[in-house]
Amino acid sequence: MDSFSATVARMPALQADIAAHPERHRILTGERPTGPLHLGHLLGTILERVRLQRAGVDTFVVVADYQVITDRDTMGDIVPNVHGVVRDNLAAGLDPDRVTIFTHSSVPELNQLMLPFLSLVSEAELHRNPTVKAEAAAARRSLSGLLLTYPVHQAADILFCKGTLVPVGKDNLPHVEVARQIARRFSERYGAVFPEPEGLVTAAPDLPGLDGRKMSKSYGNAIALGMSADETTAVIRRAQTDSERLISYDPAQRPGVSALLDTAAVCLRRSPVEIAEEIGARGSGALKSLTAEAVNEFLAPHRERRAAIDSATVVEVLRAGNARAREIAAATLDEVRAAMGMAY
Repeated sequence: MDSFSATVARMPALQADIAAHPERHRILTGERPTGPLHLGHLLGTILERVRLQRAGVDTFVVVADYQVITDRDTMGDIVPNVHGVVRDNLAAGLDPDRVTIFTHSSVPELNQLMLPFLSLVSEAELHRNPTVKAEAAAARRSLSGLLLTYPVHQAADILFCKGTLVPVGKDNLPHVEVARQIARRFSERYGAVFPEPEGLVTAAPDLPGLDGRKMSKSYGNAIALGMSADETTAVIRRAQTDSERLISYDPAQRPGVSALLDTAAVCLRRSPVEIAEEIGARGSGALKSLTAEAVNEFLAPHRERRAAIDSATVVEVLRAGNARAREIAAATLDEVRAAMGMAY
């Protein structure tokens, strides 16, 4: 059994423990603010945070601004991107009085954990990390030190607050394994300070982009949560389909048509096959109209709440979240120094 299958097999017992004893757990999750969040983010991660918050689990959301430059040269539109992340999380139902939302750059104590953590992993282990390997294969230049140590930075995110749970998909599970490894090695070398976090695999739908590929800001195939209804309709109407008039659900042979069916289905809480049969020979125009209407109706409450969140509220949420994160990170760093014999 591979590590992902083993993690999935543990989920029923873990979910039962979360429901019975939410106070035992702490969630660390987050976003890289490289652009507007999209429908896939809402369905895949944000609504799961809301569910865990309501279950009583202490939840931390890192807006990973430092990680923007792991694979690019500039920070881009960092302020509107960071503010957009906060707005979308609040609009989805996260309560800033119960959830800690903070930015990397505002918590130097978290980033200081990188130094002892780097001593616990080898260069070869970092090069074997799937994310690092993928970036190295795609890069037309040598890896930056920040990108090479990206998994260790994520371990610091998880462990600074002694996170026990990290919501993940299959692609991100290796980063949780790095955090577990670092926690274990630190305990073996210096004494127990950190728990070994668990990957939390959710049942959230894996929504494709409008072209059938993975939904991604970089592919331009996503429906941004901050779009207007008219902008959403326009981007859906531009989606590529095919010349066959009879609508059918076939992700392998008809990725564009099937992606629109998947999008409509998740918003309508129906089967994509059922929707395809309903549209029948009315063609891609009818499919796009139905999909646009479904998405706009689904996102209307979120967008209304989002529009009501002003910049002053966002700034205050980050101020309070950064202050709490710094307090916790400073206490953890004190424990680390003491364990290493460096409490002068």
